[in-house]
Amino acid sequence: MKEGEEARPTAVGTVEEVLPNSLFRVRLQPAEGEEGAEQPLVLAYLAGKMRLHRIRVLVGDQVDMVLDPYGGRARIVRRLT
Repeated sequence: MKEGEEARPTAVGTVEEVLPNSLFRVRLQPAEGEEGAEQPLVLAYLAGKMRLHRIRVLVGDQVDMVLDPYGGRARIVRRLT
């Protein structure tokens, strides 16, 4: 990690809906011990490197995200499946 860069919370989720302008509605995967609870939806956008290399994200894909510290949004940094 670079100097002065703080650790950001990450999460894994499944793309539920594709929206215009490279936005996605992603359902977070449950944490350990929370299998019964309904998981929240997060509005996510593609990271710049994913746009640069034209990596496609489709409905049903699992993605790795960096969560915004203020909540409600996330940046998709990796497509897992």
